[in-house]
Amino acid sequence: MNFSKEDFGKKFHWGVATSAYQTEGAHNKDGKRDSIWDVFTNTKGNIHENHHGNHASDFYNRYRLDLAIMKAMHIKNFRMSLAWSRIIPHGDGKINKKGIEFYDRLIDHALALGIQPWVTLYHWDLPYELEKRGGWTNRETLYRFENYTEVCAKAFGDRIEHWMVLNEPMVFTGAGYFLGEHAPGRKGLKNFLPAMHHAALAQAAGGRILRDICPKSDIGSTFSCSLIEPHRPIEKDIEAAKRVDALLNRLFIEPALGLGYPVKEVKILSRVEEYLFPNDEALLPFKFDFIVVQN
Repeated sequence: MNFSKEDFGKKFHWGVATSAYQTEGAHNKDGKRDSIWDVFTNTKGNIHENHHGNHASDFYNRYRLDLAIMKAMHIKNFRMSLAWSRIIPHGDGKINKKGIEFYDRLIDHALALGIQPWVTLYHWDLPYELEKRGGWTNRETLYRFENYTEVCAKAFGDRIEHWMVLNEPMVFTGAGYFLGEHAPGRKGLKNFLPAMHHAALAQAAGGRILRDICPKSDIGSTFSCSLIEPHRPIEKDIEAAKRVDALLNRLFIEPALGLGYPVKEVKILSRVEEYLFPNDEALLPFKFDFIVVQN
C-alpha cells in the first residue's frame, strides 16, 4: 500500500526528533557540567567499544548547518531537548548564562527558518551533581526539577508552542535505576521504586509549572509503549502479559490520568507506599494537552 502526506490529514505534524545528549557534543564547553550520561559513557566497560557522546554530531557548534538541512528537506517541526546540566550545571543553584544563550540562538534561528521547536525538558541527562545525592531516588531531585522547569519556561516560553515534560520515564527509571543498563547504572527495587515515584511526581509538577507560566502552549509528555501479547492462550501466560503491560505501558500514564499505580496487577508496586508523602496521590495527575507514544 502506498501512502502520501495527505493521507495523514492536515493536522498531522511531520518532523524529526533527537535529544541534547545525542547530538550536541560540547560536553564541557561554556560552563556545561557532566550529566549522568557523560559519566556513564565515559566509564570504561559500560558502552560497546567505549563509545561516548562527548562530541556526538557537534550540533552545539553546527546547529545552523543542521537547521539549514532541515529547511532544505521541508521539515517544519523539530523535536529537541534542553540539557539540564548546560542550563543549571550543578542541577541547582546558579544558572549558566551561556547555556541559556545557546538555546536562545537555537530557538530563534529555527523559528526564523520556519521550523517549530518541540521542546522536551528532560531526556534522561540528569546533572551528575544531583546523581551524587541519589538522583531520582532522592525526593530532592523532584524539587530541583521544578526549579529547572520554571527557569526554562521563563527563558523560552514566549517562543515555544509545544512542550514535553519527560521522555519515556519507564525507560530511564527502569533501565537506569532497576536493570542498571542505562545511566546512572543503579539496580534493584530499592532504587527503582523511589525513582519511579519521584519521576511520576515530576511529570505532573512540570506540567503544572508550564501551564502556569506558558498558558498558551500545548503541554505533553512522552511514553514508551510496547505491544504485549501472551505467549499461549492459557491463564498463566495471560496473567503474565497483564503484569508486563502494567509495568511497561501503564505505570506512568495511569497516575497522570488520576488512576494511581497499577498495583492490582503488579502487587510489588505497593511497596512504593514507603516513599509516599501525604497528598502525593493528589499530586500525581495532570491533564496533558497531548501525549507522545513511542515504541
